[in-house]
Amino acid sequence: MELHDVWFVLIAVLWIGYFFLEGFDFGIGILTKPLARNTAERRVLINTIGPVWDGNEVWLLTAGGATFAAFPDWYATLFSGFYIPLLLILVCLIVRGVAFEYRAKRPEPRWQRNWEEAIFWTSLIPAFLWGVAFANIVRGVDIDAQKNYVGGFWDLLNPYALLGGLVTLSLFTFHGAVFAALKTVGEIRDRARAAALKAGLAAAALAAVFLIWTQADHGNGRSLAALVVAVLALVGALAANQVGREGWAFVLSGATIVAAVAMLFLALFPDVMPSTLNPEWSLTVTNAASSPYTLKLMTIVAAVFTPLVLLYQSWTYWVFRKRIGVQHIPGHAPAAAPDQG
Repeated sequence: MELHDVWFVLIAVLWIGYFFLEGFDFGIGILTKPLARNTAERRVLINTIGPVWDGNEVWLLTAGGATFAAFPDWYATLFSGFYIPLLLILVCLIVRGVAFEYRAKRPEPRWQRNWEEAIFWTSLIPAFLWGVAFANIVRGVDIDAQKNYVGGFWDLLNPYALLGGLVTLSLFTFHGAVFAALKTVGEIRDRARAAALKAGLAAAALAAVFLIWTQADHGNGRSLAALVVAVLALVGALAANQVGREGWAFVLSGATIVAAVAMLFLALFPDVMPSTLNPEWSLTVTNAASSPYTLKLMTIVAAVFTPLVLLYQSWTYWVFRKRIGVQHIPGHAPAAAPDQG
């Protein structure tokens, strides 16, 4: 396997890790409105991700940085062509981080409600737009012979891409509901399991159409195997949720996301951004890659630091593994930060 193939796989792994972790992160943010019934319950939900949400976003930064260094032409075409949706995602992530930190800085109910509203919308919008973006990458966009995107913003809002956005939105909501059931106690835990069933059934219906569509138009044997794993994992997650096995439900909902994203990358390879104007103008792992020396140096750095990052993040999840409930919220006094409430 050539180094450019290795880095395609590594970038796929980084995106898979990001969607696995940020998926339940976004899901919790979305559920703060329909699931929580009062301020205390919203604080419980926010506190379930308080110690980890910013660490989850490191995977996005690493995926973007790795794409820039390993496949600069892919990075340039992607970020110039998808400028508006990616900018909107970036603004949402910035506002979302500020909302987590500032929500508890003042005790006024209106102040906290406004930041909670921001958390909801800045979780929902990226959850939808990431699906739109990746669906367009797999489907292909208008790229000319100079590797430039020559389409418009509205070209990105095609039926296949919009369906992809609904799939990620529903899957992340399901993943977040399962995580909420795993991390909470009391009534909110029971409501989270009920919400997980509804979101999971919606995700199953939408994902079935989207993944079959993807397989029919772009798939191969490897992507078909990933599709089967995604379907079986989602069915298993729904079954585990119904019998109250939240741990298994979370593992399997995560496996659904892993398999679904892996299927997209397997269907995409060896392209990184197909051209709908002329297949010969498509960006591939060979014509979009950096020099062999750059890839070799990146491989050495990744081999040294990636295990350290994984160990540290695993330790963080282990330390904050216990369930929480409204009884752990000290009255109605705001916490200094979402991970200290």
